[in-house]
Amino acid sequence: MHKQEPLLPEHTSNLGRRDLLKGLVAIAAGGAVSGICQTSLYASALQPYSPAILPEGVRSRFVESVNGIRMHALEGGYEERNRPVVVLLHGFPELAYSWRKVMSGLSAAGFHVIAPDLRGYGRSSCTDVKYDDDLSDFRTFNMVTDVAGLVSAMGYKSVAAVVGHDFGSPLAAWCALTRPDVFHRLVMMSAPFGGPPALPFDTADARDPAVTGKSAPDPIYQQLAELVPARKHYQQYYTTRAANQNLWHAPQGLHDFLRAYFYMKSADWEGNKPHPLKAWTAEELAQVPRYYIMDLNQGMAETVARVMPSPAQITACRWLTEQDLNVYVAEYGRTGFQGGLQGYRVGIDWQNIRELRLFSGRTIDVPSLFIAGKSDWGVYQRPGAFEKMQHEVCTQMHGAHLVAGAGHWVQQEQPEEVNRLLLSFLQAS
Repeated sequence: MHKQEPLLPEHTSNLGRRDLLKGLVAIAAGGAVSGICQTSLYASALQPYSPAILPEGVRSRFVESVNGIRMHALEGGYEERNRPVVVLLHGFPELAYSWRKVMSGLSAAGFHVIAPDLRGYGRSSCTDVKYDDDLSDFRTFNMVTDVAGLVSAMGYKSVAAVVGHDFGSPLAAWCALTRPDVFHRLVMMSAPFGGPPALPFDTADARDPAVTGKSAPDPIYQQLAELVPARKHYQQYYTTRAANQNLWHAPQGLHDFLRAYFYMKSADWEGNKPHPLKAWTAEELAQVPRYYIMDLNQGMAETVARVMPSPAQITACRWLTEQDLNVYVAEYGRTGFQGGLQGYRVGIDWQNIRELRLFSGRTIDVPSLFIAGKSDWGVYQRPGAFEKMQHEVCTQMHGAHLVAGAGHWVQQEQPEEVNRLLLSFLQAS
């Protein structure tokens, strides 16, 4: 097992009395906030990243009182005011740090680039959330308010674009759908957006109360469990109580878990040969690698352990060096994963679905773009969503690009091509 080198000691350990007193002052100055997510004493004493681990021209900072929380963000192009703004929203299990390879190129092109640790991640508030805590702070509209609140706190009424990857992709889509006056362009990466959930239609005379009531569990989960060998959907697994402990305290250690997880979903793993699926059936989903359609009796740590890259493969991996990986190890070692996993739980939360139905039938009408790796199964994991996004959900779709040599972590695996596509889109009249 790899022995982790200490990476950020001044940021993650030995919080002294002076730091804690500063934290108390910060909490007092921020006032009371609603919900269960409040800035903890420990979180308020965290410091920004060392410049040594960031690209030149990118800084780490905190923004206080953003929708009731303290947000950590990476920032580029901040030297001049009134630049057009691009907001970058990361996925799971990621951080603002996942955008490090594209931020300098965007800021050099004249943009003010802001990449926050989302609520529940990294150095932002709510990383100490527990499984049994209220989900309300993590519901979609509150997360959208986090992003809009950050933009406002930074002194802007609107931004040139919101860009989201993985979990950040639907969040960015909801930003553009609900507040097109604030988010003028949209870029989604790796996770197609299939549109808002539909309101029940033409049900006034229905005799079955279930037609108009709460949605029944998706039968796909039982159908997957009946396969031989039995399988389960990773999104279902990520809603369980066991998931956080399995990832955080993986049998192989956190470092090796994250290394294998990032590797297995990248273009480096030869098992990633995605293609469209014909239907949302267990038989079709069984074609998808086990990091998405898992073995029923295994956790994610055990799933990815089977494809742990060799020392030679790790050394050859230039898109995620050991120094890069150790940032994730240090942050998730401190926080665990529950803050990020809340997003999966919200996905099946009935109250959240009811709220989102307000926008049933609403399209995204700002200029939009989609980027993913050619080796990314995320594009096809929900049959039909990739096509629906392009032809029904987004009315001004400017392209859907599948980048060669990239899997799920497209902006890290192929940052030059991603930056080229982003700038071509952002600079178009």
